[in-house]
This record gives sequence, C-alpha cells and structure tokens, in this order.
Amino acid sequence: MDRDQLIIPDLKHLPGNFVWGVATSAFQIEGAADRRGESIWDAFCRRPGAIADGSDGLTACDHVDRLESDLDLIASLGVEAYRFSIAWPRIQPEGSGAPSSGGLGFYDRLIDGLLARGIRPYATLYHWDLPQALQLRHGGWAGRETAFRFGDYADQVARHLGDRIVSFATLNEPWVVAILGHEQGIFAPGLRSRAIAMQASHHLLVAHGLALQAIRASSRAEAGIVLNMSPIHPLTDSDADRTKAVIDDGLINRWYMDAIHYGHYPADVLAHLGADSPQQLPGDNTLISQPVDFVGVNYYTRSFASTGEPWSAEKTGAAVTDMGWEIYPDGLTELLVRLDRDWNHPRLLVTENGAAFADQRVDGAVDDHPRVEYLATHLAAVDQAARQGVNIAGYFVWSLMDNFEWASGYRKRFGIVHVDYATLERTPKRSAHWVGELLRQWKALRAQRVS
Repeated sequence: MDRDQLIIPDLKHLPGNFVWGVATSAFQIEGAADRRGESIWDAFCRRPGAIADGSDGLTACDHVDRLESDLDLIASLGVEAYRFSIAWPRIQPEGSGAPSSGGLGFYDRLIDGLLARGIRPYATLYHWDLPQALQLRHGGWAGRETAFRFGDYADQVARHLGDRIVSFATLNEPWVVAILGHEQGIFAPGLRSRAIAMQASHHLLVAHGLALQAIRASSRAEAGIVLNMSPIHPLTDSDADRTKAVIDDGLINRWYMDAIHYGHYPADVLAHLGADSPQQLPGDNTLISQPVDFVGVNYYTRSFASTGEPWSAEKTGAAVTDMGWEIYPDGLTELLVRLDRDWNHPRLLVTENGAAFADQRVDGAVDDHPRVEYLATHLAAVDQAARQGVNIAGYFVWSLMDNFEWASGYRKRFGIVHVDYATLERTPKRSAHWVGELLRQWKALRAQRVS
C-alpha cells in the first residue's frame, strides 16, 4: 500500500456527515434467476450479438446465494452505506399483482444484514430490469400503463421494506433506459426510434413521480432520483459545434433536471425534437416535479459535441479506461458546481463513480493502481466542489465487485473486488484496501473535528 499512501486526497472540505459507500445493481450481481420473473435484459441477452461475449445474467456473481459472505465483505471495507437495487421481477414476477414472499424475504435478509453490520441501506427501485411481461403486455416504458404498474410496485416495496431503508432512489439513469434502450437499440429492449425513446423518457419520469408518492405514504426514508450526467463541451469553436453542445446538454442533463425541478422540459429541446416530443397529459408536470430530497449523480467522463467526425479520447492520446472513456476528474467538479448553481442548490450524492480496467489476479492479488489513482483524483474533485459551496452529501464507488457489465458482458471489470467467473471467488483488489485506508483516515479526521 506504500505508493497508494501518496495519493490519498485532501478531503477537508467535505461535511462531517458525508456518506461513504459502494454500489451494485440487482441484475448485474444477483443471479438466482430461477427465483424471479424474466426481465427485458434476460430477453435481450438471448439476441444473437447483443452481448459482447454472448453471456447473460442468469448466474452473474451468485450474490443471492452468497449473501452473508458478501455482506461480510462489504463490512470489511469500512464503508457506511451500501447502494443496491431491488429487482422488480423478484418482487413481482409478472410486473403486477401480489408480491413474492421469496423476493421480499431476500431483501429482508439483505437489509437486516446490512443494519446488523452498521451499514445504511440505500435502495434503488429500478436499475433497468423491467419485467418482460410488461414489455409484452404494455410495450414497456413506451406505454403509459407501465408507469402505473411501477407506482404499485413502489408502494409494495415501501410498505414492506421502507421501515429499514435509509434512502430510496426511484430510477437509475432514465436517459440510458430511454436512449440506449429505445433509440440506439444497444441496451434492452433494443428498439430504434427517437419518438418512442422520448415518450419512454416521459413515462419514466411519470413513474418517478408515482413512486415518490408511494414512498412518502409508507416510509420515512429520503427519496430522490439518480441521473447519469456529464459536462458537454463543443469539440471546436465553430458555431455548429457550440449549438450542438447546447442541444446535447439539453437532451442529457437539462431534460431531466428541468422536469424534476421546474415541471417542464427545456423549450429549445422540444423545438429541436419537433414531432418526436413526448405526449403529456394534464397534471404530469406537477407529478414529475414533486420535491426530491436528493439528486444522485453518476459520473464517469465528460462528453464532446461535434457536427463532424465524432471525438475519441483514444485518438487524442488522452488517458482512458478499459471502456475507452477519457479520465477527466475536473469534469466532476464542473458538473457538481453547475448542478448546484443552475438548479437552486439541490442536495447531491455521487451515486456512481469508478472505472473499468483489465485487472488480472497474480499470485492471489490484484494490483489495480490505475483504479486507485482514478478514485483518488475524482474524490479530490468532489472535495473541490464542496470547497465552492456545493451541497454534496456522499460518494459511492462503482462498483463493489466485478459483474455483468450489460452489453459488454463480463469483459469489463469495474469492481474494487475481483470476481473469478469460473469459481466466483472474491478477491479484494488493491483499490479495496485503499478504500479501507482512506476511510480510516477520514474517520480519524472526523473525530478530530468533533473533539
């Protein structure tokens, strides 16, 4: 650990109640597919060529059947919180009706196990695994009925589990669901229509509003939403690239933030979309813009807008992760400061931040120093945002362990814990040990502040 001691960032501007955690999602780690309903990702994985390595999430990391040891693993890191998602098909295999006692029982054990270890449960209601039955019956998120089914599901979860959950996120990254799933077709359900994608984005936000109502009716947990966002920079100084940067920012960032905070979509983006703009019903804006207790920010890199050849970090020689994403920690400071100033100082949580690297286990250890450096520089960026007055309340590393990385299958490793997919053995990487040391130093600093 000696060389990593040199890159532990200065965190003196973070508040004393700052929350430290790690994050996962259900489909990516749980497995136990025989004890839940089918999701749209199960169906998508069966499409030839949809997943880079031809894999699926049927076993994933076998987390359901390794729960106790995984909980001990989380506790060993010294983190204060664990962000996980609840699999809708595990609660309602057909997307409606009475909840599954087995599904609720698993999350009972997960939540109680976290609390017994002094770890706060942060639950996400939807991390992309829509019950396939709703896709077939109602067209999934393209159909408004799915939003109402989500409201019912949120009500069941809040009533059964909400007494022990500290924080609920309604949705994870609705932009990804709408655009990658319904316009670009590279994620489930694999559709290719901008009009359908934008209608899906609206129905997702209607579902968010209905879920907020359900949570607040049955639980004292804080409630918010998680969005993937990044600064959008024009690739050149041309008028065309600057104009495109504004629209791209509108589609990725302002579309969701304006709807949630102001109750309307950006006028310039609606004009740009024209006939592809979503249909809305009276009352939708009020439903969508109910106050949230926090906005979760998932940040990995910045983006560039270009009307010419698409920009590629790899072409410029910039440092990149195994996903080909530029390593740009300054973008996290820029994003957090912008969110704070443009949307009236919302309470922000960095709900995902991390990097994929081609980690290998050698002699029983995984030396992922590039990930340590990535996390350290991005945490320093969070501290810089706090220094500028941003209301930043917590940080969650993505991810606890290597897992099923969606269309990339098992080829991309984001975890601070290595998973051997042949044996499913877990091995904490250098980054996991570094996180533990970071938190030991943070807790000592916090104790000094109190005294």
